[in-house]
Amino acid sequence: MYGTRVAVLGAGIVGAACARELALAGIEVVVVDRGAAASATTSHGEGNVLVSDKGPGPELELARISRTLWPQVLAGIAERSAHAAHTVEWEPKGGIVVATTGAGAQGLARFAAGQRAAGVRAEVLDAEALAEAEPYVTREHTAALYYPEDAQVQPAGAAAALLGDALAAGASLRTGCEVLGAVTRGGRITGVRTSAGLLEADGFVNAAGPWSGELSTRLGAPVDVRPRRGDVLVTTPLPPMVFHKVYDADYVGAVGSSAEDLQTSAVVESTRGGSVLIGSSRRRVGFDDRLRPEVLSAVAAKALRLFPALAKVPVMRAYGGFRPYVPDHLPVIGADPRLAGLWHAGGHEGAGIGLSVGTGRLLRNLILGEPTVMDTTPFRVDRPAVLGESAQPVSEETA
Repeated sequence: MYGTRVAVLGAGIVGAACARELALAGIEVVVVDRGAAASATTSHGEGNVLVSDKGPGPELELARISRTLWPQVLAGIAERSAHAAHTVEWEPKGGIVVATTGAGAQGLARFAAGQRAAGVRAEVLDAEALAEAEPYVTREHTAALYYPEDAQVQPAGAAAALLGDALAAGASLRTGCEVLGAVTRGGRITGVRTSAGLLEADGFVNAAGPWSGELSTRLGAPVDVRPRRGDVLVTTPLPPMVFHKVYDADYVGAVGSSAEDLQTSAVVESTRGGSVLIGSSRRRVGFDDRLRPEVLSAVAAKALRLFPALAKVPVMRAYGGFRPYVPDHLPVIGADPRLAGLWHAGGHEGAGIGLSVGTGRLLRNLILGEPTVMDTTPFRVDRPAVLGESAQPVSEETA
């Protein structure tokens, strides 16, 4: 076994998933967060568990592993607490991607062909099938694909269920506890200085989401994880009118883009409470958390092209959050080569909810020296997109 105690730094859904896997493996786990559990990025997401937006490659492989794990994890949670499993609001409702231009249809067909070669189910919907699946979607479309593996959860509920399962397995939680720096000996991190005092452990997992870059710098082992802002509109509760996760074909391009300026695409889905979530936007503005009317207007305009029937529906509220962005669009999962005892689990951008359980499983495999469920080399910390030339570990200090 790697050690007897691991501190997970971050109580969002990725940190919760890692804590659960480690606690169930018999490791003493303490989860630390400067705020409340699942109160930052996790609570500002849409709850996507998607394979439809990922092209062939390691992220898609991790997405498919996670999609397989989610029902298994929820079944395990339900054995201990049926209520906790219910709050996750697991909805394996599938996703539909709609193209509204000729070029969009061609691009969607090429993208889906690559996905099918990687094992993803992508079914063509003709006009009649699309109208039956989504009666209120635009009829001005050029192509549509159905992805039966896409699903949705309530993100804060899912994180709480994962964390609750970790606590039931013996983990502990410290909130309102900010990590200020590292204590190292012999090139190994042995503790962290926090606002509540010194915390010692055998290993430390950086699962701070968009703040992973800032935290890693404090620990002396910087990684290039940056915030990328997204905004969502929420309608008043409605009679059922959106039955899958529906988005336009532009969404895939926005996900994979590295552009700093504003990008929007239509992403529309319902919740169990009847509200419709309308996204999405992507822009790199640091940690500026102001809602921008022009961004919300652009998001709404894209959604109305996809669902004209939403034109007169009242918007109840809007919210935004920060996604953990890495320049090469791949998560960072594994040991830090510069500072023994430090591990990273982050950089999932907008896919962290869906990828959380797979990430937790991979991290457990790596920490315990177990065979991994996939090749983790593409997620390694020592790759150019993650480590800058000036990234060096902190000089050795004592407690």
